[in-house]
Amino acid sequence: MKRIKSLQALYEELFAAFGPQHWWPGETPFEIAVGAILTQNTNWSNVEKAIANIKQAKALDARALHALPDEDLAALVRPAGYFNVKARRLKAFLRYLLSSYSGSLSRMKKCDLGRLRPELLNVHGIGPETADSILLYALGKPVFVIDAYTKRVLSRHGVIAYEEPYDAYQRLFHEQLPPYVQLYNEFHALFVRVGKEYCRPKPRCGACPLSKRLPRARNLLRARIKGGVQTA
Repeated sequence: MKRIKSLQALYEELFAAFGPQHWWPGETPFEIAVGAILTQNTNWSNVEKAIANIKQAKALDARALHALPDEDLAALVRPAGYFNVKARRLKAFLRYLLSSYSGSLSRMKKCDLGRLRPELLNVHGIGPETADSILLYALGKPVFVIDAYTKRVLSRHGVIAYEEPYDAYQRLFHEQLPPYVQLYNEFHALFVRVGKEYCRPKPRCGACPLSKRLPRARNLLRARIKGGVQTA
């Protein structure tokens, strides 16, 4: 059995198994940014319903969406769950976008990653995963998005402990892979695909394209645990 030796090899294996994923869905960068905020703690089908409501209200625009009363915005995004919380988070992002970039994602895209990421992380309700999703998918910046699927796959295969912080996971990708937006985009989407179909909370390892690597990884995990290194 083979252990995962490099992230590039893992990418090639997943891409061979699943092909291109065409992710993230959205007709415009603004729609993608809104979707990144709404998808927190829910599935994408619920986000699609919320975005459809916004489109039907002809409000999928920074100024139009910001002008809505909070209760009206909450009603539109209700299908995404936690609708009052998400309405407040959207309003916070919209205030930032309007005050800093006149509501323009195109203008925002012209700024460098080193400036944009800290700005986004200072917006109420936007954490690292949401910020990086906006940066990668809406703005085309080379930053790798770490989510629960990515952590589950890598930790189960003995690459890094599940409890390690977001930044530790992200460093793996930034150190091992070239900073190519399309590569980061496709790789993250492939983690989502394998995580949804096979690497679930209750794993379905038998048919997983990475299953041949798992037994050795489990042995590695046991060895680390016996050696006093906590691993998930």
